Amino acid sequence: MLSLSAFIVGYLLDLALGDPPHWPHPVRWMGNAITGLQRLIRRYCRSERLLYIGGGVLWVVVVGGSWLATAILLRLLAFSPGLHWFAEAWLTYTLLATRCLRDAAMTVYHALRAGSLEESRKQLSYIVGRDTQDLTRPQIMRAVVETVAENSIDGVIAPLFWLFIGGVPLAMAYKAVNTLDSMVGYRTPKYQAIGCVSARLDDVANWLPARIGWMLLALSAGLLRLDGRSAWRIGWRDRYQHKSPNCAWSEATVAGALGVRLGGPNNYFNQRVEKPWIGEERREIALEDISAAIRLMYAASGLMLVLLCLLRVGAAVFFNGAAGI
Repeated sequence: MLSLSAFIVGYLLDLALGDPPHWPHPVRWMGNAITGLQRLIRRYCRSERLLYIGGGVLWVVVVGGSWLATAILLRLLAFSPGLHWFAEAWLTYTLLATRCLRDAAMTVYHALRAGSLEESRKQLSYIVGRDTQDLTRPQIMRAVVETVAENSIDGVIAPLFWLFIGGVPLAMAYKAVNTLDSMVGYRTPKYQAIGCVSARLDDVANWLPARIGWMLLALSAGLLRLDGRSAWRIGWRDRYQHKSPNCAWSEATVAGALGVRLGGPNNYFNQRVEKPWIGEERREIALEDISAAIRLMYAASGLMLVLLCLLRVGAAVFFNGAAGI
């Protein structure tokens, strides 16, 4: 079971350090493994049916390998309580992306504020899957807000949830699930077959965290004196206005809190993808909506941390094991 102190320290390290690009990081290792394995699978799986099977093998190897490697590492360090605690705290830090999301979004924010449309498109391309080369200023702002809203779940709320449920190994497996989806889980001819398993199981892994995120983001909207009532209402009303069963929960809640419209059609890999609109356009989206979305993410992550810590302490007291917290 993950130490509560390691859990909290890992969370705080994420807020303080973010993701320095030259530091070793498990997600980058996962990405390299996925790239190499995908290339190998495509070499030997030439038919669509075989690519579906290969995609399943890819998922098992990457997700299972991530869980197993983490579990083995922590088991090997069990001889030293200090080293074991440090590894838990450090790995917890690498699993969270609050500060990283904030930094990436603010990079686009500053480029827009400086009036550099070309630079804002370039920076946006690093954090979204859609084509960015022809996006207008409002479309760029909308894309950043959507990204912060969506990744509030799979970059923050869901990792915290799985850390609480199964400790670092299970949360690392979740991170592998999410990384696979971000790399191969597209509904395009290139990825439709090989990414099918990854996309479907990412939906499963995020099902409950997305709904918890709706509640936390709506509560955060009220605490931040945004439109909390609309956050609840539109978050629920438009929760299925997306091909994913999970993405619209957070996007709709943030759209309601800000009073803007998100979603809509976009181009992915030079192909037009029609998506429904989310929210109500009570006003045009503005640059400061990016920073507002970031504040919502921070508030929701803080509420999640407090909630999980209270549950952990309550359970420990209930089962007379408070000394093991």
